[in-house]
Amino acid sequence: MSRALKVLALMHPSLVPPDSIEGLPEKEINRWKTEFDVVATLRGLGHQVRPLGVQHELQPIRDAILEFEPHVVFNLLEEFHGDTTFDQNVASYLELLRVPYTGCNPRGLVIARGKALSKKLLSYHRIRVPQFAVYPLGRKVRRPPRLEFPLIVKSLIEHASVGIARASVVDTDEKLHERVRFVHERIGTDAIAEQFISGREIYVGILGNDRLRVLPTWELEFGSVPANTPLIATERVKHDPDYQERMGILQGPAKDLPETVVNSIGRLSKRIYRTLELDGYARIDYRLASTGELFFLEANPNPEIAEREEFAQAALYDGISYPELLQRILRLGIRRATGSATG
Repeated sequence: MSRALKVLALMHPSLVPPDSIEGLPEKEINRWKTEFDVVATLRGLGHQVRPLGVQHELQPIRDAILEFEPHVVFNLLEEFHGDTTFDQNVASYLELLRVPYTGCNPRGLVIARGKALSKKLLSYHRIRVPQFAVYPLGRKVRRPPRLEFPLIVKSLIEHASVGIARASVVDTDEKLHERVRFVHERIGTDAIAEQFISGREIYVGILGNDRLRVLPTWELEFGSVPANTPLIATERVKHDPDYQERMGILQGPAKDLPETVVNSIGRLSKRIYRTLELDGYARIDYRLASTGELFFLEANPNPEIAEREEFAQAALYDGISYPELLQRILRLGIRRATGSATG
């Protein structure tokens, strides 16, 4: 893709980045680093990029499309009306407007965002997932006998580690009740409790619609987290740069993986991607148990793509520069809309 494109970039209004980050503190930059990286890099490639903050109304999207006439929409929205389950509705709206857009299609977003639904589908296809139970809002908390401690409790629909802390890992029915109540009352969603797999946190990025490119297997290393602390990707571990630096939390290529995992994880990740009807780009999250068993945790369509985060870093490790990664994402969105051969 050598021609300059008009790109409408959709994002939350509070994350519309400034034109320059010079002199700004790292903590402020960290909030909208993805939006800045995408907009600045695409502009550096010669594309005409218009950021648009949207949150409560679809009309601004339609108005911008009619006035700006973009070749493609770069979809960086992770919620609408403050609800993460509404992101698929924006993608559906763009499809109704017949405008090419980046990232995952609405069906894949619906299936993957539902942690229980995705696990049920993959379990049917004999892909290993943790045992789990769902606790809807307003229902009593009863633990089925098959669900053994320890468990990790989280929101059924939220992503980006929202609400996940050390207290999310529970080992008694009393703590299970407390944490489910926390999710219901503080996050305001149904809860899911699943078997806690002690082991390594493994990520696999995938790029493509029909022909898929699997990126190198990545690992979140927990550094000097205190002993006897469950190794989980809490909100602080994932999103607090000061905490990451203090604790030595790093992410990078996974090393010394069992040969069985090395030989199978690419094929397995493609199976998951296709089963969940994902396209564009996504990240598959696993837990590698000490027994060598690999457990699917969740799929993340439209994952974090800031230049320094794991998806872009895995692509760079695989020989895809950040500008080329964004070019490929644009190309995938345009090709899906035109029905041409997709990579």
